[in-house]
Amino acid sequence: MQEVIIATKNAGKAREFERMFKPLGYEVKTLLDYPGFQDVEETGSTFEENAILKAETVSKELGRMVIADDSGLMVDALGGRPGIYSARYAGEEKNDQKNMDKILKEMENTPENSRQARFYCALAIAAPGRETLTVAGTCEGSILRGKRGTHGFGYDPIFFAEEKGKAMAELKPEEKSEISHRAKALKKLEEVLPAFLAGAEKR
Repeated sequence: MQEVIIATKNAGKAREFERMFKPLGYEVKTLLDYPGFQDVEETGSTFEENAILKAETVSKELGRMVIADDSGLMVDALGGRPGIYSARYAGEEKNDQKNMDKILKEMENTPENSRQARFYCALAIAAPGRETLTVAGTCEGSILRGKRGTHGFGYDPIFFAEEKGKAMAELKPEEKSEISHRAKALKKLEEVLPAFLAGAEKR
């Protein structure tokens, strides 16, 4: 059976990819299956650059097809921040509560009609001898004035998801997967995957 490696140590993400690749006859593995593998330093200036960097580095090292994602929150009133720094917005140590508190503080004087934001996800798929491919998905919404809901992770409690009319953290996992930025990027990946798998090697 052929393998595809998801460049993550997040088992939840791996399950999302498994649903897509199993019917195609691929076994899904993650970096948890390669315990000695060091995290790839994300030095890109965009989500796409970071996803490509991760996918190509891991693919080159392991000689396998690899998918990597980079995602985060972009707030219009903050000039697109936290963007690629979403995970560590409040400091080097990843802390969801501190990250949310920092945004709420920065936006306490921002009026309701200027609180637009979106979650953004870029996916890159790389394989030896192939041109790397990227797709992206977004989930539009706005920043609430306080935290709501108990589901999800990251910025979900302060993000109002337009399509569902609720905070992202108020959505059940299956509801979130209908509208999330990663779900939309995965849908696009599904559409271009057959061509990628059948594609000619790059010259």
